[in-house]
Amino acid sequence: MRPAADLSSRRPSADEVAAAADRTIPDVAGPDLLVLFSGINPSLYSAATGHHFARPGNRFWPALHGAGFTDRLLHPSEQHLLPALGLGITNVVSRATARADELSPEEFLEGGTQLAARVARLRPRYLAVLGVTAYRAAFQRPKARLGPQSDTIAGVPVWVLPNPSGLNAHFQLPALITEFAALRAAATPAHPPTS
Repeated sequence: MRPAADLSSRRPSADEVAAAADRTIPDVAGPDLLVLFSGINPSLYSAATGHHFARPGNRFWPALHGAGFTDRLLHPSEQHLLPALGLGITNVVSRATARADELSPEEFLEGGTQLAARVARLRPRYLAVLGVTAYRAAFQRPKARLGPQSDTIAGVPVWVLPNPSGLNAHFQLPALITEFAALRAAATPAHPPTS
């Protein structure tokens, strides 16, 4: 797999997007993460830019901001700011495709194994998988639902969030923000009482 090109905040051309098939995007991570967000896999647009959730119409960045994880709406090219906020981004499957349904069941299982290894190494407070179908496939949890899970991955609690892709018409931005905010409330350390 080829790594993604970094086009900064410039919009990639149609040819650049098409050429991004099978590329990968480096994880955004650091020590002491509150939440490691895991997308399903990079879109061709994201792989062309080198930025996670970069496709116009993806609601990840607005949901992150709306839920209070960031104090302003970040552009995908600012993803490098996330680790300082205790946030990281990875993917279940690293290979970029036009649509997630192009991924095989074997890719999901292998991706789940690799994601578990990243979680064991990074030890975030929560792993947030963005897409219940991807979580079910990668971790063989056919009855999983949105929200906190009863099991863990590498000892880390798992929270399943809706897929923020614009193709997921079941969840509009206000509903996504509500789901992200529930995770934020669970992941954010309680403020110490004032005396």
